[in-house]
Amino acid sequence: NQHSSDREASNTSFDSSTNLLNNEKKDRLGMKPSALCLTAASLALCSTFTEASLADRSRIVKARDGPHRDNGRAIEGPKYRNSRWSNARDSLVNRKADERRAASQRQQQSDTKTQLKSQPLGKADDMSGGKIGAESTDRDLGQLTGCCSNYQSYYAADMCGLYGQDCEEGGGSGDNGSGDEDCSMEGLSFVGISFSVNTANGNPYSYQNCDQFPMENIIDRDYDYVMSMDEDGWLVGGGYKSFDYSGKMPYIDSSHTELVRIGSMDPDRGGTSIEQVYSAMSEISFTPFSVFPEYLKGGGGHQSNDNDDGDQETPSGDVTLVVSIVESYDDNDSYSDYDSFLDQLFQAMSDVGGGPCMDDHDTDPHVSMARGVKFHSSYHSENYMYAANLEVAVWQSMYPNGVVIGSPRYASFPPGTRNQKSYIGYGSLYFFFDRANITKVFAASRTLTDDESYYSTLYSGSDTSGFYSDTTEIDFSYGSGSGDQAEWEHNPYAWKATSAMHDMTDGWDLPPNCEQEGETFLGIPLSRQSDSNMQSTSTFQTQFDLDNFIDKNYTYVSNFGTNHGWLIGESIGNAVGSIVDKDTAHIPIFYTGTTNQNMGGISLSNLIKVVQTIQFGNLYIKPAFVFVDDNGHLKLQFEADSNSAMGYLYDNLCKQLGIMWNYNSPENNYGLYTNCAMHAAGDRAAYGCGPDNSNSGGFCPQMTIAYSVNFNSGDHAAAYLTMANDYVDYWRSLYPTGVAVGTSSFCSDGGCLGLFLNRYDLYSVFKPDLGGTWVEYNGASMAPTHSPAPTWYGGCSEPHNQHLDKCFQRRSRPTRSTAVAWDSLGQVGQASVFLVTFMATTLAFSLFVSRARKKRRKGESYLGFFLRDTFKLKKKKRKKRSSRKKRTLYRKLKGLDKDLEKSMLDDKSGVLGHLAVVLDILDPRVSPLAARAAVEASLGVNPEVKDSKLKQLLHLVQAGDHRKVDQKVHRDDREALFRSIL
Repeated sequence: NQHSSDREASNTSFDSSTNLLNNEKKDRLGMKPSALCLTAASLALCSTFTEASLADRSRIVKARDGPHRDNGRAIEGPKYRNSRWSNARDSLVNRKADERRAASQRQQQSDTKTQLKSQPLGKADDMSGGKIGAESTDRDLGQLTGCCSNYQSYYAADMCGLYGQDCEEGGGSGDNGSGDEDCSMEGLSFVGISFSVNTANGNPYSYQNCDQFPMENIIDRDYDYVMSMDEDGWLVGGGYKSFDYSGKMPYIDSSHTELVRIGSMDPDRGGTSIEQVYSAMSEISFTPFSVFPEYLKGGGGHQSNDNDDGDQETPSGDVTLVVSIVESYDDNDSYSDYDSFLDQLFQAMSDVGGGPCMDDHDTDPHVSMARGVKFHSSYHSENYMYAANLEVAVWQSMYPNGVVIGSPRYASFPPGTRNQKSYIGYGSLYFFFDRANITKVFAASRTLTDDESYYSTLYSGSDTSGFYSDTTEIDFSYGSGSGDQAEWEHNPYAWKATSAMHDMTDGWDLPPNCEQEGETFLGIPLSRQSDSNMQSTSTFQTQFDLDNFIDKNYTYVSNFGTNHGWLIGESIGNAVGSIVDKDTAHIPIFYTGTTNQNMGGISLSNLIKVVQTIQFGNLYIKPAFVFVDDNGHLKLQFEADSNSAMGYLYDNLCKQLGIMWNYNSPENNYGLYTNCAMHAAGDRAAYGCGPDNSNSGGFCPQMTIAYSVNFNSGDHAAAYLTMANDYVDYWRSLYPTGVAVGTSSFCSDGGCLGLFLNRYDLYSVFKPDLGGTWVEYNGASMAPTHSPAPTWYGGCSEPHNQHLDKCFQRRSRPTRSTAVAWDSLGQVGQASVFLVTFMATTLAFSLFVSRARKKRRKGESYLGFFLRDTFKLKKKKRKKRSSRKKRTLYRKLKGLDKDLEKSMLDDKSGVLGHLAVVLDILDPRVSPLAARAAVEASLGVNPEVKDSKLKQLLHLVQAGDHRKVDQKVHRDDREALFRSIL
């Protein structure tokens, strides 16, 4: 108001416009409160009805002189431009005309709200289902073609004024942190000690670098004391799994304490390269350092009530474990080993040309455990601090002189790589590129002494229950959990509909009957693979190249206020040392909260079941402008068109999954609800942000580009926002009525809705017009998978159901006749076929074994006989008879049935059989049966044989000398012998 007064005094030409602004502000502040107090058995509530039926504090926001959604105020600030003022004035006049055109539509909503207020308010705050009134959830087909047609000719700067934001003001100027003027970029890389542990409830890929401190004992993973935290959750105690109920980021355990802050990795900006750090660390030696746990404290860091704006929010702060490095001295030495290490490191860094951004002193050793923590009350805060510090007291009793941190395991660094595993050992130091990325381990110069080894293996190698039973008091002082010494308690009934527009670097204020926070939400995925060196991610849209928003060279941006950098894809090896996140670009629409049903939430399966029934149209989106919000976060605002498909979807999500609030209850076909959604059942898109909405609800489509951005200067901030909004203006001209995003392989028709487990993981995707859903998790799409088929009456014969997977499989995979015949046999018939097949197989095998025993040669294996017999039969079939006489002879030989049977049973059958086998070996053309018949015929018909060799052979056979028979028959004589016998 002071800026407006000064401008009014110095710019008389704008009097009429200023009066118009002031009159509009008075109109907005004109409220007619009516005192309506309801006294219940155990609770007395007094509600003051405002323009919207949702219980919120928007009237307070409008009443105070703040920047929160003050749409009627012109753009102000030190970067004020007269050209922008004229644009804002013209935009205001146009918007007043638009509001008059929309008055008839709002009047109908106002009448409905007045009718609801006049009804008796006797419903209890539970989730039993049902709703007040007969509000339909059926799809209105007339409102779902495109969006955002009211402001097609407006530029991003104009839209920024209409939404009450300042697109020329950026975040604060970053401090280089080192105090050196030659350092122009702050960084987060450091050398330190890792306290990472691998636990059953944590991330399975977390390192086990610390066997001494069970860090999971000092965190509240079950939410007994803690109400909420920032999106990272507990940074210690094992990390988080992907499907954790809280929906926290699925990072590995990153607990550590810094010893020396290296800072920026860009030598051109005063930083130090990774190679220089490795070279310096290899030149020095250090002994194992012992660590002593001091105490656990709360407070500090980012707090919800820092601004003291009268909202009376639940206070928040950080939770930190304070530790100290135990000083050890050599004999007759007044300089400790730790001080000697620091001097050596600083000198080595100087020798390798380290940059001035590195701190010239050691840091205060501590372990950051969680940020933005909110407790249920001051009582819960005190109890948590006592329980956690009692655990610290046990550690102090176990390690009275400190303990060397380490583990006798091997691990690969950096995480997720297949590099050769390094020995972790005891007393090792680590280089952290960022807090979640250890790239190198440096071993201590000596092994542990006997005393050091005893304490380092005490917890992992022996029974420590005695220390826990003996430690019952805390003999050191510590602070409160939130840093606020006054008594306070979270009031869930002070929850407001605008809580959905939440600062993700702080904890949530939970609604009634919700006992656990959750980051799960429904939104529109916008991430894509980039041409730059980004971490692997999937491509969900090709309409917007968000990579243009990233200041890769840090021309405009100095640093970030958190460990996260660019949320739309951080570069591997970025100079700032931000956590290397994949592209997580998205537009959150509806926060569903925790998936833990025991804590008031809704399970994933039930959530998917309800959302599958909502018949929304293609979700069209249209960028409006890029700005820095009140929390310092860089965001891309999209037009909040309450008449679009997105607005319709938001209305139905609130009707079916919103929390019971202000005597409005949700209702869906399954009776599945949640107490932890951050949206009310009575909230509507028309209550959201934007010039056409009332700015009192939770509908405000935005995409976060980066958290807590610090620009190099105010001019750099203005230049960056101008550059970013130039891209927005291009997209606005390219898509004047919005666009339904997608790709040829992902949501080809565009406009799909995604269910996110957290900002990192897209889990399930819903296609518009009840087109089905599929799982899209970790880049592994399994479309068409399973969809709710059939969704129209008539089954697969209905044309609307032809795209569903069940109908698609029936249509594209016709059933084969063999499959039909096999199915017709039934279980008994199929078992019979299997049994007959098995019996036939075993019978054939038995016949083969019997045949092989009779006909295989001496020393021949069964396999050899099988191959020889198989190929011999083939040769017999292919061989042609050259003589009719031979064919007649073979037929005659095969016909000697009775005589042959009689001769085979006499006394000479054994000798003749042996001779027949020998002849069969000599000439495979003669079968054993024919050979025996021929020999018998020769002996019986012509006993006086003239051929000497044959005569001698027959005498040997009669004598039974089988060995000499084998010796007398040579390969060269086989033809003559064969002819003589015949």
